[in-house]
Amino acid sequence: MNKPRILVIKHGALGDLVQGFDAFAGLRAGRLDFHITLLTSPAFSAFCRRAPWFDEVVEDPRASVINLPQLFRMRRFLQSGWEMVVDLQCSRRTTRYHQFLTSSATRWFGTAAGASDPYPDFTGVNNADRMKVAIAMAGGDADTRASLDWLASGDDAGHDGRDAVILVPGCSIAKPSKRWPAACYAALANSFFNDGRRVVIVGTAADRDVADAVMRDAPDCLDLVGQTSLDALVNLFSSAHAVIGNDTGPVFLAAKTGVPTLMVMGGDTDPSMSAPVGARAGWVRQDDVANVTLQQAIDALATLQVDA
Repeated sequence: MNKPRILVIKHGALGDLVQGFDAFAGLRAGRLDFHITLLTSPAFSAFCRRAPWFDEVVEDPRASVINLPQLFRMRRFLQSGWEMVVDLQCSRRTTRYHQFLTSSATRWFGTAAGASDPYPDFTGVNNADRMKVAIAMAGGDADTRASLDWLASGDDAGHDGRDAVILVPGCSIAKPSKRWPAACYAALANSFFNDGRRVVIVGTAADRDVADAVMRDAPDCLDLVGQTSLDALVNLFSSAHAVIGNDTGPVFLAAKTGVPTLMVMGGDTDPSMSAPVGARAGWVRQDDVANVTLQQAIDALATLQVDA
């Protein structure tokens, strides 16, 4: 007999997916008798296929509204007999997807007008907690905590961050206002060098310029920019002394490992919704991220060093 089917919609970005780990694990724990499919962006499909919570991962290229073949494909997909659709994206796009449904037998959990199971008011609720509420409404276990063992055990987990401070000075190129200045990261690195710590810089190839700017003033940093998979990052973070970075995906991942993790925020980030979640995660914020001082960052990090 075929299992009933649940569709979870979560496109990304990386930080959003990481914030959803507990929700994904909780849905799996509470719905062992269901076939669970994740609809996500192509950039994250291979990563999500390795996760233990989904029976299937389907790519959504998020085509333009004028790309009729892709829209018809998505309409057929959404009309293919789902018991439940759990919309964790809650975007204008997924509101349109809700309109594709033709069967009242499919329960839709989300914010779309006419959803059978509308979410409560999530104003001021952290994104991770929002998603746990959503999966609890769909029969998941909101108390489940996700393990990262499936990720840290990958073949590319060879980097050792033992007792090092990991800096994540980059972020989305579309939001440069989220970046604490490179000079601030360099000053922070040099303060850790004075304390006898190793300092490692990580990021993607797109972060090359900002990493180079940090290293011009702090040349003793170990440069791993563009050299770390997500597996390697988990391994680095898990053994590190601390992680400090901007509002970007790897910082959310670091927080999940339990390492002391400090996110430096500006006015683009609302901590009530987007603060990293972890046993020793915290943040420091000014409306202009450049106004966060070195001492404020050092003091905020110090409060995270106490075991939770």
